[in-house]
Order: sequence, then structure tokens, then C-alpha cells
Amino acid sequence: MKGTAATSVAGAPDTALAERLFAALDNQTRQGRGIVRDTYGKGEEAAHLLIRDAGQSLRLEVEADVAGNTYITLPGADRAAPCVMIGSHLDSVLQGGNFDGAAGVVAGLAVLAGMRQSGMTPAMDVKVMGIRAEEGQWFDTSYVGTFAAFGQLEPAVLDVRRIDTKRTMAEHMTDLGINPDAVRRGTAYLRPERIRQFLELHIEQGPVLESAGVPVGLVTGIRGCMRFRNAQCVGEYGHSGALPRKQRHDAVAATVDLIHALQQDWLRVEAEGQDLVFTTGELYTDAAMHGPSKVSGETRFVLDFRSIADSTMEAMRLRALELAEQIGRKFAVRFDLHAPLYSAPALLDSSMRAALGEIASGQSIATTDLASGAGHDASVFANMGIPTAMLFVRNANGSHNPDEAMDMADFDAASRILAAYVQRVTA
Repeated sequence: MKGTAATSVAGAPDTALAERLFAALDNQTRQGRGIVRDTYGKGEEAAHLLIRDAGQSLRLEVEADVAGNTYITLPGADRAAPCVMIGSHLDSVLQGGNFDGAAGVVAGLAVLAGMRQSGMTPAMDVKVMGIRAEEGQWFDTSYVGTFAAFGQLEPAVLDVRRIDTKRTMAEHMTDLGINPDAVRRGTAYLRPERIRQFLELHIEQGPVLESAGVPVGLVTGIRGCMRFRNAQCVGEYGHSGALPRKQRHDAVAATVDLIHALQQDWLRVEAEGQDLVFTTGELYTDAAMHGPSKVSGETRFVLDFRSIADSTMEAMRLRALELAEQIGRKFAVRFDLHAPLYSAPALLDSSMRAALGEIASGQSIATTDLASGAGHDASVFANMGIPTAMLFVRNANGSHNPDEAMDMADFDAASRILAAYVQRVTA
């Protein structure tokens, strides 16, 4: 964190507050090299307590819903009018960075602080949401806090066991004084018709802004995900020197052939001008059975397809199943891809994006349009029919690692765009 760029313009976001909050988050949730704000654990809870304390010190309204999401509100002149919301998540992956998610909540608080300090009363409430459980690492489920806030979380999610503790989400909630039964009943705090607009500021998690030398990105949409999380190939183990090729049932060779074929399809889809990214993030054999002189009889792997277009992801799902059948026959093995996990893509509001771009231009802040390859809570709001926009902040070294390198001057630039926009729409 470097290059503070504070400003004294009336209503400007409180960058000094933001720096203090980032420092406190780092101090309270760093473990070793990285940040650990574990979902429904001590790290995430520490972040929420810090944000609540900051809201109270600013004399703002502080509330929580049944799932433990935190809300900080600057009251508007018309309390009955639909509110403008700013939000992001406060959990992190294991050994993550300090800014992923938290930057959006801190920016929201900095915006409210600037408005409060300037004596501004918005026409309607402006509400900052600190969201629980966005990261899928801990319970293999994303957007838990957002879905729960709308009363739409699948009850079965509460019975999923956390990857490290092997205890259920419901048990972890109970440890924090959160009543999982209220979540299970679908008790809603948010209703789409009560939200005029939703905005999320987030660090970019890729290299586009850094490579372009641009501090702020205007997000066009959020890619959905079609992920075969528990894919498997089953063949037969055999001696590597004794089995001729035609008599092998080689799970590794078959899996590699499948992945290669899907890579070729990715090239074809890109050449056709469609949006797609494809990743095999996990690929392994059974450590208890494999060996240097064995033909492998089993692999487990992940196939991850992401796109702005549902039709593209569906086409790749069907293609993966088709190839698995063909390649299974070719290598005399059996693929079982299992049912994929799915998150819907989201197109963000073009008029909000245009207004954010106009404000940035007026402040001589360079921006560029780009799609988000990673998922965000904003996608849930957008798919609920709520006008939604996102700002990306340039960030070196990617995210989900301890080396995130957001410059505070870039954060300040994005926060000033956010503040000016909120003040415009709530005037």
C-alpha cells in the first residue's frame, strides 16, 4: 500500500480513514505471509467487528441480518425511498491478500464518512453492506451471505462441512451467535424493490489494468461459471512395462486427451468471437495407489468453464460430456464428470457504467471497460433485477495470494468516482 492521494474537496471520501481500516484489517487477520479471514470464523468475524466499530464511531446506523451480514447506513431525507447500496465481502481465501473484497467495504465507509463530515443528507438512505461468505474455498459454496440476505439460500448449504474444521456451516454460525434456523427459514433482510442501485468496488484480480497503465476499470459484466468440481476417470492399474498399449486402460492418458481436446475447443470458440475461459485447476492421481512403474487406474480433476454468455457455457458442458464419452471408448476407461456447479453470468447496467465513466473523465481519471473473469456478489444483485455497477481498482500481482499490491492513489481515484456518483444519484 503506497502513494496516498488525499483530497480536501467537500464530500470527498475519507482516505485517511480507509488507510487506518486497511492497517487494522492487516494487523488483526494476517497469519504468516497472508491474510486469513475465514468464512464464519475468527478472521471474518474480526473484520465485521472492525467495520461495525467504524460505523458507530461515525455516528451511522449499524445493523446485522440473520446471516451476520453487516449494514452501515447514512440516513436519507426520505427513509421510505429505495436505498443506494455499496457493498462487497469481508472474507478471504486461505493466505489471501488484504484488499480482495475488503476494499469495497472500506471504500463505502470512506464515502459515507466524507458525506457525513461535509454535512450532506442524501435524498434516500445510502447503505454499505459488509457481506459474509463470498469466497467458495471454505464451504465450496459462493455468495452465501448475499443469497441469505435475500432469503434465498438453499437450506442444505447450512449442512455443508467446512473444508478445514469438518464442522457444518450451521455450527460455525452458532459459534458466532448467529441463528442458523432463521437463515434456514429464509428470513430476508433485503428486498429487490427496496434497492434503487447497487455498486461494488473491487480490486482487479487479473493483469488488464496493470498492463494498460490504467488505474480504474469499468466492469461490463461478470462471467458465470460452469464447473465440473468432482470429475473422475476410472481405468485399470497395471504394470508399466508389461502392458501393451492396446490392452491398457490408462486414466492419465485419457484425461490428458480430454483436456487437450477441450483446449482445442477453447481456441475454436475464441476464434468465433465468443467469450470463454477454460481451466483445469486440479488434476491428480491416487497417492495411495500410483507409482512410477504403474499405469494409473484413476484420476480426479476439475473442469472450469466461464463466460459472459450462458449459451457458451452450456455448449461447453455438452461438449465435455460428448468428448468424455468418445475418449472413454478410445482409451477403454470410464469418465464420470458428475453434475456441474453453476453460477449465472451477469450483465451490469450500461447507463450506470456510462455515468461512472463521465465522472472519471471529469476528474481526469483514466478508465477502461473490461469484463470480470471472477465472480462477485454484484452478480447476485444484477440477476435479481437491481441496477448494478462495478469499479475495478488496478492491483499488481493478482489476488488470492499475499502479494496483492493495490496503490492507495488508485484506490483514492476509484473512491472519488464512487463518491461523486453516489452524491449525484442521491442529490
